[in-house]
Amino acid sequence: MEKDLVAAGGFVVMFVLMLLRVPVGVAMGIVGVGGFALVADVGPALGLLARSPFSTVTDFNFSVIPMFILMGAFAASSGMSAELFRASRAWFGHLRGGLAISTISACAGFAAINGSSVATAATMTHVALPELRKAGYHTGLSTGVIAAGGTLGIMIPPSVIFVLYGIMTETDISKLFVAGIVPGVLGALMYIVAVALIGRHDPSHFPRGERLGWGERFRALKEIWATLALFAFVIGGMYGGWFTVTEAAAMGAVGALAIGLVRRRLSARDIMDSLVQSLRTTASIFTIVIGAFLFGYFLTITQTTQKAIDLLVHLPIGPYGVLALILVVYFILGAIMDELAMILLTVPIVFPAMVQLGFDPVWFGVIIVMTCTLGLICPPVGMNVFVINSIARDVSLGTIYRGVAPFIVSDILRLTILCVFPALALWLPRTMG
Repeated sequence: MEKDLVAAGGFVVMFVLMLLRVPVGVAMGIVGVGGFALVADVGPALGLLARSPFSTVTDFNFSVIPMFILMGAFAASSGMSAELFRASRAWFGHLRGGLAISTISACAGFAAINGSSVATAATMTHVALPELRKAGYHTGLSTGVIAAGGTLGIMIPPSVIFVLYGIMTETDISKLFVAGIVPGVLGALMYIVAVALIGRHDPSHFPRGERLGWGERFRALKEIWATLALFAFVIGGMYGGWFTVTEAAAMGAVGALAIGLVRRRLSARDIMDSLVQSLRTTASIFTIVIGAFLFGYFLTITQTTQKAIDLLVHLPIGPYGVLALILVVYFILGAIMDELAMILLTVPIVFPAMVQLGFDPVWFGVIIVMTCTLGLICPPVGMNVFVINSIARDVSLGTIYRGVAPFIVSDILRLTILCVFPALALWLPRTMG
C-alpha cells in the first residue's frame, strides 16, 4: 500500500509542477528521480539520472526524430508551404470558402513533408492568414481552419508522434506511417466538408474568390513538384522496402536540402537558421523523452504500470468499453497536457492492455495519434491555438477556440469512424512486404 501512496503522490506532485509552469520533461524527471529515491535509495536514483539522458540521446533509433524535423525545416525555409497554398488557391479559390479549403489542402500537403503539427500551424498562419483576412473571411473561423489543418502534421506521415509510439511499443514505424495516410486524408476531406456546411449556413463567413483559367491552374501545379517528389521519395521508399525509417529520415533531410539548393531557395543563412531551429525543437522533444523515461522507472518500481494493466484487462466492460474509457481519459489529458508527454506517459500502461484485449498495435497507434490531434485544438491548452495566438496577437484565444469548434466535432466523428471501421487504417500497411 505504501508504494501505491507514493505513486499517487508522484502523480499529484507532477501535475502541480506542471501547473506551476515547470517544463513537462523537467517535472516528470524530478518526480521520477525523487520517487525512485524514496522507494529504493538515493544512489540508484542518481545512477538513473546519470545514465538515462546519455543512453537516450545516443540511441540510434531516436536519430530519426532530428532528421525528419530537419527535413521539415528545410522544406519550410525553401518556400514549399507557400507554393502549396498558391496551387490550392488556384484550383479551389473560386468555391464558397475556397481559401479555407486551400488552407486545409496546403496544410495536408505540408504535413506530408514536415511531421510537426505546431510547425504546420505556425507556417500556415504566416502564409494563409493574411490572405484569408484580405478576402474578408471570418477571423475566428480562419484561425480555426489553420489550427485544425495544422493537426494533420502528426497524422499524415512523417510524424514524430508515430516515431515515438513505434519505438516505445516496438511496432514497425513504416507501417505506422503508411497507416496514417488514409485517416489523414479523411481528416482533410472532413474539414473541407465542415467548411462547405458552414459556408452554406452563413455565406458571409466564407466568401467566394476569383475563378482562374485552366492554364493558370496547371501552371500553379508545376510549382508543387518538389513537395510531391520529396513525399514520394521518402514514403515510397519506406513502402517499397528500399530503405529503413532512419535511412528515410536522413534521405529526406538531404533531399529537402538538395531541392532547396537546386532551386536557389536556400541561402547559407537559411540553412543555418534551419539547423538551429531543428536543434531547438529536437532538444525540447528529447527533454520530454528523458523525463518520461525517468518517470517510467518510478512507475515500474512502484508496480503502478503492471497494476494498471491488470485493472484495465479485467474491467467488466469488454474490450470496446475499455477502449472507450481510454479514449475519454486521453481526451481529458489532451486538453491539459502536451501531446508528447501524454504519449510517453500513458502508452507503456495502456498499450500492453490493448494488445491483451486483442487490438491491432498499428491501428491502436493511429487511434492514439488521432486523439492527440484533438488535444492540440481543445481548450484549455490547445497547443496549435496558442501558437496561432502568439503570431496573430490581435486574435484572442476565445475567438480561435470558437472558430475551431466545428472541426473538433469533425475530429470526434472521424475517430468514431476509425473505431468502427479499423480497415481504413490497416489496409495499406497489410499490402506492405
